[in-house]
Amino acid sequence: MTGDTNGRAADGREGAHEGPERAGGLGTSTDARTAGSGIARRRVGGGILALGGALALTPIPLAGAAARRGPGAGTADGAADTGAGMDSGAHRPTLRRGSAARAGLLQEPLDQLVRDAEAYLADSPEHPWYAGAVLLAGRGGTVALHRPIGKAVRYAAYDEKTDTGVEFPADQQIAMAEDTIFDLASISKLFTSLLAVQQIERGTLELEATVASYLPDFAGGGKQDVTVRHLLTHTSGFRSWIPLYEEPTREGMLRRLWEEVPASTPGSAYLYSDLNLISLQLILEKITGRPLDALLRDEITAPLGMHRTRYNPPATWKPKIAATEDARLPWSGLERGLVWGEVHDENAFGLDGVAGHAGVFSCAWDLAVLARTLLNGGVYGRARILSEESVDLLFTDFNTAFPGDEHGLGFELYQHWYMGAMATPRSAGHTGFTGTSLVLDPSTDTFLVVLGNSVHPVRSWRSGSAPRVAAANQLARAVPVRPERGRTAWFSGMASASTATLTLPALRLHSARARLECTLWWDTERAADALFLEASEGQDWQPVPFTTLAPGHRPDPQPHPTGSVTGWSGRVWHRLEADLTAWRGRDVTLRWRYATDRLYVGRGAYVDGLRVRDGVRTVFDAERPRDAGRIEATGWAPSAD
Repeated sequence: MTGDTNGRAADGREGAHEGPERAGGLGTSTDARTAGSGIARRRVGGGILALGGALALTPIPLAGAAARRGPGAGTADGAADTGAGMDSGAHRPTLRRGSAARAGLLQEPLDQLVRDAEAYLADSPEHPWYAGAVLLAGRGGTVALHRPIGKAVRYAAYDEKTDTGVEFPADQQIAMAEDTIFDLASISKLFTSLLAVQQIERGTLELEATVASYLPDFAGGGKQDVTVRHLLTHTSGFRSWIPLYEEPTREGMLRRLWEEVPASTPGSAYLYSDLNLISLQLILEKITGRPLDALLRDEITAPLGMHRTRYNPPATWKPKIAATEDARLPWSGLERGLVWGEVHDENAFGLDGVAGHAGVFSCAWDLAVLARTLLNGGVYGRARILSEESVDLLFTDFNTAFPGDEHGLGFELYQHWYMGAMATPRSAGHTGFTGTSLVLDPSTDTFLVVLGNSVHPVRSWRSGSAPRVAAANQLARAVPVRPERGRTAWFSGMASASTATLTLPALRLHSARARLECTLWWDTERAADALFLEASEGQDWQPVPFTTLAPGHRPDPQPHPTGSVTGWSGRVWHRLEADLTAWRGRDVTLRWRYATDRLYVGRGAYVDGLRVRDGVRTVFDAERPRDAGRIEATGWAPSAD
């Protein structure tokens, strides 16, 4: 099974099935390392991108672009060691190990990230989520955490009668190592997508062209209007999966694909499907004349030095590969026994291990190199695999018609269900059914790799994405938010299923110009979690409308008539003002209330510089020790970061 399907569940969304591939080709393509001419007939950057009805604001600023504005420009984070930007000839960071401080991160959340991950080696709640994992986290050019935990190979089989794993003898079990190689499952889709965007950049593939214009047989079943963009954004109408592996020949598998009837009109709905990337693979092989595994090697892994990333790893790699499932009927589609060193996905296995949707094996460091390449704008060291304009397409939402299913070309965007508090409109990534995930956040220049063997010994032992979310939450917390003024600001924390309140003392206001002033920073799960400003005269709490003003290019105050904020604020401090004249002549108590649901959270909320003015008088100022001591905090705490 490759895909982690869409759909917000109790602690994640998983499902789908795994897939096949290998097609021949014709001709050769231009060298990716010399590409960089931009996207033909398409303006990317500096305006509105309109593609087949998908509207998205562009460009999405990448880390290198932020670096051109100077360290920490436009943010409160002040990232360390993020390179000098992406101007021609400028240095772009390559990876090296270093301390959390060198990366501009906090050490304690990284330590907690490991502790949280280790907790899922135990029953959670009935079985371990994975037998082991490799965790990698970094910022800029610094890998501040690279930690193996648990076992790469633990179980020889699964006993369905007792629902237990049959362990190898202790001396035959293999511990996880930093360089353990994993079956990436659906993260393979990212590589196929990158190869497609390379061809778009070179003019050999058109984003808005129909798939049938490259593969005439694809038009069967009413798919004549499906475009390349529909494949890359999972809006083709394909159902999520079909058992191609049941066909004994490759021709039979392709016939089933050609005859497949869309479940919905192309472009009318989002439906995650392995079939999209299998179809894209066939296009790539047709237009380049090369099989997908050769394209991966020649265009991505060799230029970037990703020497532990490939399809069909050789037998000599097996001792370094994490085992996956004891694949047997009925939970697997095939009777294979312990899958170890071969692709887990049934359809990919049926396609000889090389498929557009699954089949790539890799290690954490190689994926970090890929992450750094994209955060650099398509370049790593001396190798360029994409232009900056092409990379923008990966971080641009083409699915604005389907809120909650934001998607760049191949990359998922803004998905709290596995990105946790790293999720922002700019955050891109993907998961894999075997227990893998990759998240990139250009707004903080951070990257996270979580590679687990969560189907070892059987796929039914895990559900959801709790370990991925926990790791992402801690990396997000490791990025400091410096107070806007003074040494500390009030921080709401990042707890789920909680309510935190920050309450000022009761104040009597006399002026017709009474107001609350402060600075505010927030990043919450959209709609589900929110920060409220409320007032009470002793009984019920009522919302207090306010306005916020962001720094930079938005000179007009933004009204918040419901007295609340939710979602993404841009990782900047906003100046806030609330009119309090409605409480003139009465005693009023003000409070901030931060409320979260039980699923996912953002980075939280910060309040700084609290002050209440009553005309020309300042009746409360949190910078005065006496006033600060009268604040009642439940769940909130002073924070320097």
